[in-house]
Amino acid sequence: MNNRKVLLWSIVVALGGFLFGFDTAVISGAEQAIQSYWALNSVEHGLTVSIALIGTVLGSLIGSIPCERIGRRNTLMVIAAIYLLSSLGTAFATNWYIFLLFRFLGGLGVGASSVTAPVYISEIAPAEKRGQLVALFQFNIVLGILLSYFSNYLIGQDGETAWRWMLGVQAFPSLLFLILLQVVPESPRWLILNQGKLEEATAVLKEIIPHGYEVEIENIKSSQQRNSGFADVNQLLTRKYRFPVFLAVVFAVFNQVSGINAIIYYAPRIFEMTGLGRSSSLLSTVGIGVVNFIFTLIALNFIDRIGRKTLMLIGSIGLISTLGLVAQAFYTHNFSGWAVTVYLLVYIAFFAFSQGAVIWVFMAEIFPNQVRAKGQTLGSFTHWIMAAIIAFSFPMLAEKLGGGNTFLFFCIMMVLQLLFVWKVMPETKGKSLEQIERSIIHA
Repeated sequence: MNNRKVLLWSIVVALGGFLFGFDTAVISGAEQAIQSYWALNSVEHGLTVSIALIGTVLGSLIGSIPCERIGRRNTLMVIAAIYLLSSLGTAFATNWYIFLLFRFLGGLGVGASSVTAPVYISEIAPAEKRGQLVALFQFNIVLGILLSYFSNYLIGQDGETAWRWMLGVQAFPSLLFLILLQVVPESPRWLILNQGKLEEATAVLKEIIPHGYEVEIENIKSSQQRNSGFADVNQLLTRKYRFPVFLAVVFAVFNQVSGINAIIYYAPRIFEMTGLGRSSSLLSTVGIGVVNFIFTLIALNFIDRIGRKTLMLIGSIGLISTLGLVAQAFYTHNFSGWAVTVYLLVYIAFFAFSQGAVIWVFMAEIFPNQVRAKGQTLGSFTHWIMAAIIAFSFPMLAEKLGGGNTFLFFCIMMVLQLLFVWKVMPETKGKSLEQIERSIIHA
């Protein structure tokens, strides 16, 4: 394998994850200032925070269309342009409706990115390195989250319109992403399966696998023959693909009912609920970003060694424990010191080590070549519609049910996730995409 080129291409494409993370989390530092700036009521405020997620749901739903028609690389270039336009539009918005429009546009980019980037990386990565390389996407997501939190902390100390700078700084990495995509080739699997461009695909595969690329080409062509006629989205929902569809949907649902996006979007508010001041809450949020980053980095070194399933078992047990402790703290009003902050930091560590690192890898692996983009779309759509529901409802749930009941619900969901991982989730480490296809679809 040409390690340097594959790694370079994967890093560039994974920058879509950086913008994904930055765009997702940056609103946490700005949401209260925006609410005050436009005097929004609780419903309008919930819509302001969740509008990007609504766009993300739509972006994930339609993401496979350009991904299949114009290719993975060209779709990523469109996404980069969307991120750039969204960051500038939200920073200079003159009224609330224009702000909503550009936040929605940014959500489209996030949703499409969550489909296209993992698919592309999975299709150029060799089996023994695929977990690490696809997980670079998640690594960049948490890096984007971390830098958005840190940026919010620095900018948030200066002025009531600082939120414009919080949102506008994303224009710089968006432009860099658009420029760097020029060095990335098209996915060889897409070139063969969707365009029939064997020579062009062979040239790319020669760069990836100088010795043995012929075998890879034959495997791809063999996969095309097994799945001919099954590229329509309706066919994805037939009996043949029932098990991978079930895995993707359930995995995506559990990712969100862990409460992760409620914590990322509303971290400063949660900390203020425990009695911390505004500055301390923003600083604690930076701590969440740091822990998320560190444990995602650790997970990168284990995902291809001990496997996806083992990471998920460890993470599920940790999430159950920490969410239970947070719920207990709210029930007993035991907010002395930084107890809840510590519990949530440990929670983030377990999430980053398991669900955070595994989700995009696993969903990009379990579908056959011919329907991978559509399968990734289904999983991503489920993930984001659940995220939108959680983000929209969390302020109202926390207000009406209290923090204890809300975090207890998340805890119970993680008990169910543990059972799912233990009894149902297959292991995919070390297998080629075509081997996984045979074991899951043609077993």
